[in-house]
Amino acid sequence: MQRIQTGNRLAAAAVLFALVIGGCASVTKFPTPTPPVSVDPTTVPAPEGSVPTPEEPAPEPEPAEPAPSPPPTEPVAEPPPEPAPEPLPPPHSRELLPTTWASLPDWNRDNVEEALPAFLTSCASLKFRAEWQAVCTDARRISANDRAAIRQFFETRFVPYAIRNGDGSAEGLVTGYYEPLVRGSLIKDGRYRYPVYAVPDDLLNIDIANLHPQLKGLRLRGRLEGRKVVPYYTRAEIERGDAAVEGREILWVDDAVEFFFLQIQGSGRVRLPDGKVIRIGFAEHNGHPYKSIGRLLIERGELTLDKASMQGIKRWGTQNPDKLPALLQENPAYVFFRRLPESDLGPIGSLGVPLTPGRSIALDKNLLPLGAPIFLSTSWPLSSRPLNRLMMGQDTGSAIKGAVRADFFWGFGDDAGQLAGRMRQSGRMWLLYPKGFDPRL
Repeated sequence: MQRIQTGNRLAAAAVLFALVIGGCASVTKFPTPTPPVSVDPTTVPAPEGSVPTPEEPAPEPEPAEPAPSPPPTEPVAEPPPEPAPEPLPPPHSRELLPTTWASLPDWNRDNVEEALPAFLTSCASLKFRAEWQAVCTDARRISANDRAAIRQFFETRFVPYAIRNGDGSAEGLVTGYYEPLVRGSLIKDGRYRYPVYAVPDDLLNIDIANLHPQLKGLRLRGRLEGRKVVPYYTRAEIERGDAAVEGREILWVDDAVEFFFLQIQGSGRVRLPDGKVIRIGFAEHNGHPYKSIGRLLIERGELTLDKASMQGIKRWGTQNPDKLPALLQENPAYVFFRRLPESDLGPIGSLGVPLTPGRSIALDKNLLPLGAPIFLSTSWPLSSRPLNRLMMGQDTGSAIKGAVRADFFWGFGDDAGQLAGRMRQSGRMWLLYPKGFDPRL
């Protein structure tokens, strides 16, 4: 989107608004094209590009507003210079500890040949960076069926680093997301009446770092009201017609709850009445934080914790159609989509490459290098059965915050949705980084 500039007043307003809202960033999973976002509705979603389904992140402390300067007791020729803003502390941090391959649980049992195609996909984006050029070149020379050569490639060209959270802890949350299939139409009628919007023309996406480098990584979504930047419209305001979205419809779907979860995932497929399937993906979001409707239903006694999965919320919506619209609107976050080219590959993640089912994860790109191999040690949904495998960090999500934090991409369709909707496991993570380069720089 073209950046809009209206002078110093707009710049100052943008900075002030960014500080007031605490630096609202990335989508949903809310997804970036993303993403795809997690589907655990008792938590926060996912993609900036992938919309990204996850836990509700702890609110960041609001920066204190500077006290107003006292009025001068006598006229002065010119006002004193404004103090430079103090750098904001990072909302989270991480440690990387070099370790051995033997410390990775079940490393020798993983079918690493299944991870090589996903790594080559990452290389489509990484190959232009100095630390990745040689390893990506070597990876393309390996036979896809030579398991021993593939394992040797990873063990000789990479160094494993145990990832720790800023507090030194080794474990974190692992959720899941997927690519759903919904029913829709390119024409609105009595059945297909829920619009899927493209990005409105008045939605601003401002990179705050252009104004204050110490705010690197924070982006502002808003709109102009006169010469002031104000928050963009909430879900409720968009749905009641306050936003300038008329004419921005890509298509219409037949189920409000399915569309709600499509927004959480950040991408999906739409089956049209003639049987044709088209793909849509995350384009932008309105900048408001996700509010868990699953948690609201638990607090109100409508659902118990064990029933507040994606599937449980869908059943509740079917049983309570009169209450459903108001419930969905209590989540102010909203995702806008774009139509994607037809492809047999997975949805496009934040790295700009297709995701690989069972081998791609979303991670916090502010703490870990997007595209890098990540060894994940967790367990299968609703079980203690180990799930230890080499993954590729190819996506992000607004709810994916923290060093040891991952959103596991399960793939497309109902089976993948069943797994994603039930996944809320503890896990540990290791970064694989090219030998000879320091990932901590």
